[in-house]
Amino acid sequence: MNVRGADCSIVIKTAYREFDVPYCEETLREAASVLALEAAIEGDGSCRALRKAGGVTGCVVTPLTIGAVPHLLYLAFGFAGNLVFVSETRNLYRYQLNLIAMEDTEAFDLVQDRGNERRVFEACRVNGFELRVLRGEAVKLKLDVCGERPPVVYPYADIIDRECGERFSGDCVTYKVNGQEYKNIYGVTLVSKKDGGTKTEIWIKRVLNSGFDLPGVIDEFSFTAQLLSDAYEHRHFGTFRITLKRLV
Repeated sequence: MNVRGADCSIVIKTAYREFDVPYCEETLREAASVLALEAAIEGDGSCRALRKAGGVTGCVVTPLTIGAVPHLLYLAFGFAGNLVFVSETRNLYRYQLNLIAMEDTEAFDLVQDRGNERRVFEACRVNGFELRVLRGEAVKLKLDVCGERPPVVYPYADIIDRECGERFSGDCVTYKVNGQEYKNIYGVTLVSKKDGGTKTEIWIKRVLNSGFDLPGVIDEFSFTAQLLSDAYEHRHFGTFRITLKRLV
């Protein structure tokens, strides 16, 4: 991707692995704050301010691919179960994740490479995310990143393999409400904010006066994304499903 005309890439390093984030947009920057020095009672009456480093803030927007989706959703939702990884090569992309949107998520390091400028943001966390599924578009995830440590120069010249797996598309998503599939739903947006307690909202986009109307009480809502390619064993490994229960 390009930021202000310069090539840029993002690499995330967790305690288990490091991976390149697929082509994305990002606004990561140092979160500077201002320390005000009030004017003295006597004197010229002018106020001064000192710049104070305040960690990192911003977001990363990325499409979901078969290789990145387990790790990105893991960082977004937070860990609430056992991550099962089948090590055999043919089952490389088989994961079982038991996730729930939690306020406290695992810390990770984020390497930002903007051409001749490479910085690392240490001990970052996700304080909110937005997952958007829409027909005619790739399934996209926005991670709101925060951290208390200011960025430092990344001194290593290591190269992470670029993520180039197949992207999930909003055209290949099925939606079920209380176990019944709805054909008139064409998109959902899942938003979660984690400041001072987790608050999650879901917006369901549907065609009015077409198909079944949504029930007044939704006990379970799920959407399943399917890859077009049939190169993955049993095709089951080319899917991911998110299930939301007891919606208010």
